Amino acid sequence: MFIHVTKAKYLQNYEVEVAFNDGKTGVADLTPALHGPVFEPLKDNAVFAKLQVDKELETIVWPNGADLAPEYIYFLAFKNNPELQGQFERWGFIGP
Repeated sequence: MFIHVTKAKYLQNYEVEVAFNDGKTGVADLTPALHGPVFEPLKDNAVFAKLQVDKELETIVWPNGADLAPEYIYFLAFKNNPELQGQFERWGFIGP
């Protein structure tokens, strides 16, 4: 199953409540993703808060063209869930 973002809501700072096509909902702190030129403007909370779900890309996007892989957002939302560690390892987010 491919993971897709179905809903996203800005909460505070760099936290987003996000829902996925597998039925899971969680809160992802996207702070670790805010590196590099396209993400630099998002460090301004007013800009970050303009996030939306692109229905075609099925992930979170911002008006400046920045977007994140839905798998990475899923990892950030559920990285402490022991049941998902195998999946995160297969995706390369954690070591063997």
